[in-house]
Amino acid sequence: MEKRTTEKLVIDNTEYTTGLSRRYKERKPYEAPVPGRLYSFIPGTVIEVLVSVGDSVRQGDDMVILDAMKMKNRLKSHVEGTVVAVNVKPGDRVTKGMVLAEIS
Repeated sequence: MEKRTTEKLVIDNTEYTTGLSRRYKERKPYEAPVPGRLYSFIPGTVIEVLVSVGDSVRQGDDMVILDAMKMKNRLKSHVEGTVVAVNVKPGDRVTKGMVLAEIS
């Protein structure tokens, strides 16, 4: 039988002593989303790209249509600005968290 060791874990300035799994220790660290980036919130297939580099967008404008789980999801801009990069094209399969477009 494998002996479990305990480690200290701090959450919101409170320290806990607990056993941490290998999966937890090897997880990808959290990174806050960058406001000017449009991320895929779910894996899927790009159906349509509605913007091009140089286009001006406002908050709430549709940018990409993503087919995921038999639904067509309209991904919208969270900020106002100019499109500086479009990283996908129709037919591309994307993963969760992938950067689809960038706005400055």
